[in-house]
Amino acid sequence: MSTTSKLRRDIRRRRETQAANREQAATPPVEPHAELRDQQRTLLAGIVRRDGEWVLGMDGRIAGQTASAARVLALIMQAAELHERKGTPVRLVYSDALKDAAHAEAQAEGKDFEQFKAELAASLRGRDNA
Repeated sequence: MSTTSKLRRDIRRRRETQAANREQAATPPVEPHAELRDQQRTLLAGIVRRDGEWVLGMDGRIAGQTASAARVLALIMQAAELHERKGTPVRLVYSDALKDAAHAEAQAEGKDFEQFKAELAASLRGRDNA
């Protein structure tokens, strides 16, 4: 093998590695903020923050995304309550950042978080009955 062909190959590999590193750095980070697990530690639902949006995932699929921290936290809490009512013990863990953002959002609407959560549950029940 000639030294020039080895040099060209090394340059090409270096460029490919640099391009892959740039691509990876350009991917926006995903910050995990909440997870709902059953007793076997199976992930049932989770909330992450990506590109400034709160993303709710359930059953391995994205259930929705919104700018509302209060809405996603209330929804995952409702999912936890639903599992508990059906007899499946679950554990919900969420970050202080998510909790603080949700409570601040509810306060900005002139409510406490529990009121916000109750109103959301009522509106969802109303949709189910319609």
